[in-house]
Amino acid sequence: MKCRSALVFLLALPSLASAFVAQGRPAVSVKLVTQKSPFPATVPVRVPLTSTAAEVDEPTPEEDPGLGKKLFDAYVKTADVATTLFPLWTVLFTGIALKSPAAFDWFTTDYFTGALAALMLSMGITLTPDDFVAVAKEPTSVFMQFTLCYAMMPVLALFLGRFFGLDPALMAGMVLVGSVNGGQASNLCTYIAKGNVALSVLMTTATTIGAIFMTPTLCKGLLGAVVPVDAIGIAKSTVEVVLAPIAIGMSLNKFFPKFVKKILPFAPVVGVVSTCLLVASAIAQVADPIKSAGMALQIPVLFLHLLGGLVGYGLPRFCGFDEISSRTMAIETSMKSSAFGFLLAKLHFGDYAARVPSAVSVFWMALTGSILAVIWRYIPVKEPTGDEVSPLKKCLQFVGLAKE
Repeated sequence: MKCRSALVFLLALPSLASAFVAQGRPAVSVKLVTQKSPFPATVPVRVPLTSTAAEVDEPTPEEDPGLGKKLFDAYVKTADVATTLFPLWTVLFTGIALKSPAAFDWFTTDYFTGALAALMLSMGITLTPDDFVAVAKEPTSVFMQFTLCYAMMPVLALFLGRFFGLDPALMAGMVLVGSVNGGQASNLCTYIAKGNVALSVLMTTATTIGAIFMTPTLCKGLLGAVVPVDAIGIAKSTVEVVLAPIAIGMSLNKFFPKFVKKILPFAPVVGVVSTCLLVASAIAQVADPIKSAGMALQIPVLFLHLLGGLVGYGLPRFCGFDEISSRTMAIETSMKSSAFGFLLAKLHFGDYAARVPSAVSVFWMALTGSILAVIWRYIPVKEPTGDEVSPLKKCLQFVGLAKE
């Protein structure tokens, strides 16, 4: 029931798409009846029956596309611009949520879960099983990002909290944000950035399952606080919200490719709308604490996601990972599951202020990830030549620990 509204919406998209597709008439070929044409075979020619010379009529111009085709092409261009403006929509929805929190009261838990499922389904239809097979051959990427998520980010959160002098409750909330899994919105941003979506999905799944034991362990070790985590609940939510929609989308892509081709132009729009609603809903719930926190909390939370993204890109590149994998890891590392952190703080941290960093993080996480995605969308990836040497290997060669 939770995901039904989202699934019905997406399954209804083909009918909308087909309404825009122009029904062109079949091409008419003309058979040559006299001498052989001096033109290449790819050029349509027709020699008149009465012609004795190499007279050739001009090719028949293609008919103008119908109104439906023009409207659909206009939609595709508009959707591309709208997707590129993802950071702007994030700011706009956040502003509305802060000014009028009641505007998102209708977005209940069922809608929240459905929006997450719709987001995952919109990514799933872009994937095939072969994408995951290719990723499985390079498990080091998943291991690297898992380390960034659960080693680098919690330590960075603790450092920033101390550097900016946050009080204990806000410090606990900061560390909790750094200790949770990667967020599902990272898959959308990876898609926009033209990264490896299959790799992003596997990373999200790995860190989500890892949160069962990593998040409590990190909170206990760094804060001395016990944060119990519902392992069964996390596993169930991972299947319902992440794995099942992805599997459905991949199955549609494999067995109904024509169907997927019709709804594929709508996938980024569904993802952007879902993410903006998710961000606005989470922020609306704690609008007053966010506004009262001021820049003393906004800046360290911003730095957590921004520096996390930069390190998440730079360290893999330094270690020799390719450009696309490094971009994917950067987005995945920067975009934490802040909504999950908010829920844990609400349930298990006694001080109300401990949940505020997670709420603030919802905005900065989405904004940072979407900006990285849009920037990388327009920076082409150079084709590897096969003879590149990573900076790490160069360092090892310099000190004599690696061969030339």
